[in-house]
Amino acid sequence: MPTITTQFATTVIEGRGARLEVDFDQGSEDVVQVRYRLHNTGGEDLAVFDRGDRHAVLAGRLEPGAVPAPLFRDEGDGDYTFGHVALPLPQPAPTSPPTPLAARLAAGQMLEGSFQLAVPGEVPRRARWCLGMAPFDQALFDQPQQGGGIEVWRGSFAVVQAQQKLCTPWYDMAAGVFKED
Repeated sequence: MPTITTQFATTVIEGRGARLEVDFDQGSEDVVQVRYRLHNTGGEDLAVFDRGDRHAVLAGRLEPGAVPAPLFRDEGDGDYTFGHVALPLPQPAPTSPPTPLAARLAAGQMLEGSFQLAVPGEVPRRARWCLGMAPFDQALFDQPQQGGGIEVWRGSFAVVQAQQKLCTPWYDMAAGVFKED
């Protein structure tokens, strides 16, 4: 039976009313399994943009309440930023826009999730992951539904302006560790 070696790294990021604990478990050269726990440390509910978009759910590409694969951006020189964030309305606006979905996280509660980081055809030199969240404003969200034991709400595109992003430090893929710039 072959031996599987993994590289495991943990980081904690503090934000306004939130603490994000992230584990990167690198089981191969090019794939990282990410597990996270977001603690709402503030006094109000948070909208957490880790549940994809309404178009993906309606098209059957995403189960309601599931955490999708993150979006990613090539930063150059082998660096990639991955993210679960609310995006602005594309211009020109499509017929069925990718309306952001958010898990509602009550004050004092914790939300857990997991997904994989992978870049098709390329092994990143460094990677980081960002999670978007905003104060839960009832005027900006509607159509709540349960999915996977999570209360998921459809957000307006106005939530992009209120969003804070918590990002991990850069993760060095070869060394298997987080490094501050």
